[in-house]
Amino acid sequence: MKIGIIGTGNIGGTLTRRLTALGHEVKVANSRGPQTLRELEQETGATAAEVKDVAHDAELVVVTIPQKAVPALPAQVFDGAAPGLVVVDTGNYYPQRDGRIAGIEDDGLTESGWVAQQLGRPVVKAFNNIQARHLLQNGRPAGTPGRIALPVAGDDEAGKAKVLALIEQLGFDAIDAGPLAESWRQQPGTPAYGTDLDVDGLRAALSAASPERPAELRG
Repeated sequence: MKIGIIGTGNIGGTLTRRLTALGHEVKVANSRGPQTLRELEQETGATAAEVKDVAHDAELVVVTIPQKAVPALPAQVFDGAAPGLVVVDTGNYYPQRDGRIAGIEDDGLTESGWVAQQLGRPVVKAFNNIQARHLLQNGRPAGTPGRIALPVAGDDEAGKAKVLALIEQLGFDAIDAGPLAESWRQQPGTPAYGTDLDVDGLRAALSAASPERPAELRG
């Protein structure tokens, strides 16, 4: 699959390493320019690109940047993508880092619902509830007892199916966590966040989640 990755922090760098190792054709970009990505390019075989070019021909683009940076993405960032492009949002809202986002705090949007609004296109929420080191190291073959399960929320069923399949390739059990409006169930402060649960444990955690944002995660 042709994949673009916007952001080279912990999750972006990890996905670049894992996805290229699986044989996917990956282009990667950050806000500082491709010249800052030569080491990652040489290590992984990914292609460093400008943000405005990273989605060209891509079938799937991962947006893995701080929420506050999403509105600053180029308006035409997805121009030239393959038909049926799937956009994956891995982000989490932290008011201490991102500032207060009224759409989330006042209007009741989920974190990824707000991202979709900023981007002007549907997104699939995934990879936001696992530590990068565990994403890099803890994938296991299907059927392994205790295999970590990861939730995927979104409204585009075909796009969500692609992300679910990708997670299985990476060595994790993929769980359909429902529509994007339910993606709050995997946000920070919920039982599913950062807990490396198996399938049964993750389903129980998603079910037990409260829509009320913890005080420390409110702006």
